Amino acid sequence: MKMISKAAVFAASLLASTSAFAADQTVTLNVEGMTCASCPYIVKQTLAGVDGVTDVKVSFAKKSATVIYDNSKTQIMALTSATASMGFPSSPKKQADR
Repeated sequence: MKMISKAAVFAASLLASTSAFAADQTVTLNVEGMTCASCPYIVKQTLAGVDGVTDVKVSFAKKSATVIYDNSKTQIMALTSATASMGFPSSPKKQADR
């Protein structure tokens, strides 16, 4: 019985600890293919539809999207895959590009 309760406590602490490491992250993506006024809307809606994304700002002039996301629910690869699936390949901007 003690073994089961120790395992339950361990499992509960493990689950609690994973959420303790979750944090909002911000990434700015270079977005290719935005050629018209409706493109930023499509990019924004696509990124907003990714689970874990909490905010998206798209700049047509800079051909970029800044995304705030929960890193326990999604990763940058999911964001870039989402935009690519809509015809807008993207990649994270490097520090010097910002």
